[in-house]
Amino acid sequence: MPEPAITLVFDTDCPHVDAARASLARVLTDLGLPRRWDERAPAGAYGSPTLLVDGRDVTGDAPGAACCRVYRDADGRASPVPDDAVIAAAIRGAMRVVTRGS
Repeated sequence: MPEPAITLVFDTDCPHVDAARASLARVLTDLGLPRRWDERAPAGAYGSPTLLVDGRDVTGDAPGAACCRVYRDADGRASPVPDDAVIAAAIRGAMRVVTRGS
């Protein structure tokens, strides 16, 4: 099954990049996928950090202001990175699209 293209977009001074990398690595391991992705800095029109799967934000948000991102976890609390379940759902969804389109 083809792997989706995953990109971590961030500003070089973002204090949450390591947490985003850790979440992404954990999710990929849990899904049985190789722990690899592209990284791009600066974030440009995206807030930092942003995770893109096949070019789409894992939360479904459109590019917004170039600033720190604030996500909501499963309990609705503010978080500097997307919830692992949100990342996993985006990757699984992209894999289904790739498989159907193949």
